[in-house]
Amino acid sequence: MSRTLSGAEVGQRVGRLLPEAVVEEAPEWVVVESRSLVPVATLLKDDPEVDCQYLISITGVDRLDHFEVVYHLASLARNHIVILKTRVLDHDDPEVPSLCSLWQGANLQEREVYDLMGIRFSDHPDLRRLLLWEGYAGHPLRKDFLNLPGGFKPGLPRFPGVREEGNGG
Repeated sequence: MSRTLSGAEVGQRVGRLLPEAVVEEAPEWVVVESRSLVPVATLLKDDPEVDCQYLISITGVDRLDHFEVVYHLASLARNHIVILKTRVLDHDDPEVPSLCSLWQGANLQEREVYDLMGIRFSDHPDLRRLLLWEGYAGHPLRKDFLNLPGGFKPGLPRFPGVREEGNGG
């Protein structure tokens, strides 16, 4: 069973080499400045004591006033996991650096976060929608998704199989 390196462990290690990068240490994760994301991720991958050669997942979280991008990294050789977060404070124009140059597996995962959350990844080699079609209005995992400009309400007017009132339903 693998263990999760604590935010304090990761934060101290990162803080020694990149002192301006760490924003917050929590029991299970560390939050870093988005402008420091690539150097921090490079450190976590290349440092033999951390050795996070494997990117497990990338997810986006809408906190209403900002976004978080959460990275789960693993070292198979050392049998541990690192949870790395960065915050995107500009909710109207969210962007973080891409990690495709470090992990090839970031390519599709960043495209998924872009498609469903609208967070752009700068320097991504092919940032376009993955699940929805180009021109789709909005990003469905955002909390403000149903409040699109112009009063447009995406989705179905009711659940499939439910009849409208007044039509025998």
